[in-house]
Amino acid sequence: MSGDSDCTRTSPSAGSPSDNEFLPDRPKYVCSLSPDLITKAREELQEKPEWRLRDVQALRDMVCKDCPSLGTCLDDAFLLRFLRARKFDYDRALQLLVNYHTCRRSWPEVFNNLKPSAIKPVLESGFVTVLPRLDPEGRHVVCIRPDRWTPSNYPITENIRAIYLTLEKLIQSEETQVNGIVILADYKGVSLSKASHFGPFVAKKVIGILQDGFPIRIKAVNIINEPRIFKGIFAIIKPFLKEKIANRFFLHGCDLNSLHQNIPPVILPEEYGGTAGKLDISAWNELLLASEEDFLHDFSQLVLPCDTSPHDMLVSGDADEKQCDDSLRGMKPQLYYCY
Repeated sequence: MSGDSDCTRTSPSAGSPSDNEFLPDRPKYVCSLSPDLITKAREELQEKPEWRLRDVQALRDMVCKDCPSLGTCLDDAFLLRFLRARKFDYDRALQLLVNYHTCRRSWPEVFNNLKPSAIKPVLESGFVTVLPRLDPEGRHVVCIRPDRWTPSNYPITENIRAIYLTLEKLIQSEETQVNGIVILADYKGVSLSKASHFGPFVAKKVIGILQDGFPIRIKAVNIINEPRIFKGIFAIIKPFLKEKIANRFFLHGCDLNSLHQNIPPVILPEEYGGTAGKLDISAWNELLLASEEDFLHDFSQLVLPCDTSPHDMLVSGDADEKQCDDSLRGMKPQLYYCY
């Protein structure tokens, strides 16, 4: 469905006593949170169950009034992701939603033909997976292993597509919307030649998505086995990080005891000093690949109308590219120095 037609049907006048009769047929939202998570959402996200649907409708009305050409899904469950990610601040949730679409439309190499079957080689390589057990805070642990990528096989954008689809799958869960996720990145064996693929332009795009363009709460980023070259990589990333996110990066080196202070061994595979057996990527791969039809349905609702206004786009591509080009000039000498 297009954003235009949906907004036309969901913009009753303020205070109308019969708002509901104007709404199109949508899946009825049913909360799946446990009592404990409802309490957590109230305390941490300012989510009040008795006002939840009112808040969703308020965001929907803002979309229809301020961004009628956005071409977004307006289902309760979809909009609720953005409200939770911004602690039910309507303005910030709307900006996040617009940024979500801006990011998707401004990077076609990543978002065109985005579906699990298209990134099957990345999944089979083990570049990204999700550990089968949650951490003590109820958070999924996303495991990223750059050493599993062979640049001659496919470009770095394929890895980014796989990470994005992984996050899209995880955020379907209301538990993840409330608890957030943890990232475990193993940089063992990352060489200078491989690191050079992750230049400032790619770094800024990825950080922009994770910080301001996707409705997920990243609670910690644990880096393990980072070589000296990572100092150069992090120097590229850090200028684009907000202070709150930068403070959630933990560099453990080869110290597994340090890692275990953040992620308990009971949920970690043997490769990281854990007791959860060998790292098995097959279960997550099967789950993601089995979600193909769900993704095709969900993404079909994210339509780019032909009359999209440039005012709907909050990011200037030209400015981004110029800033990244300026940073790129100094990148390789810095990487060589760290290496």
